[in-house]
Amino acid sequence: MRLVLASASPRRAELLRAAGFEFETLVVDVDESVRPGERAEDYVRRLAMEKSARAMEILTEESPAKAGHYVRSVVLGADTAVVIDGDILGKPRDDRDAASMLRRLSGRPHQVMTGVSLRGQEWEASRVETTTVEFSPLGPADIAWYVESGEGRDKAGAYAIQGLASRFIPRVEGSYSNVVGLPMSVVHELLAGIASRP
Repeated sequence: MRLVLASASPRRAELLRAAGFEFETLVVDVDESVRPGERAEDYVRRLAMEKSARAMEILTEESPAKAGHYVRSVVLGADTAVVIDGDILGKPRDDRDAASMLRRLSGRPHQVMTGVSLRGQEWEASRVETTTVEFSPLGPADIAWYVESGEGRDKAGAYAIQGLASRFIPRVEGSYSNVVGLPMSVVHELLAGIASRP
């Protein structure tokens, strides 16, 4: 089985490598806008599926003569969102937006949802994993310091649990790797199910 990660995220690649997976990377571009009335769970699942579909399309378009080569290929698409009060927090537009997100997360629990989509030429399997993360109360100096670090500029919710922000997070309920960007147990379970297909 040939695994292809449809993501530019170095964190997802690091998680896969750390778990012992061999894979290739194919960067895809999809519109990540939230649709009117779309629930967070539906949003991350849809984007994960769109990413895996686009990657499979690129693979088969680039080498139609080698279509048979992709019969045993599995494309992995994923999308992560931070959710609080039902609102989806994506990547901050700028440092001001990042500070605003951190003020909302301060002293409260929130959910991190990752949609995972595995796709072959004639099938697709997907799941959404949810983890609850609790932030300590953040003072203005904490927020200013963290925003100044730049760590959260390209992260959903404007923070990275595996980095400097770890000092502000006393409790995590659920998959830690999910908060980093890819729930590895879900990936393993879905791949195991695929491997057992006839």
